Amino acid sequence: MYRETMGFVRGMGAGMLAGITAIAIGSRMMKDNRQFKRNANKAMRAVNGMFGNVQGMFRM
Repeated sequence: MYRETMGFVRGMGAGMLAGITAIAIGSRMMKDNRQFKRNANKAMRAVNGMFGNVQGMFRM
């Protein structure tokens, strides 16, 4: 049981570290690269629209 718990905690720590690293790199790129910022905004709008469509299907 202890070994499984420690494996879970290590996995959570690795996931958090990877997330923090991705956020740091992404924020640096957003400041420096204008084209990246445009593409990221387009992708965000597309994903947001997709979720809106899925919500609309479940409301009927």
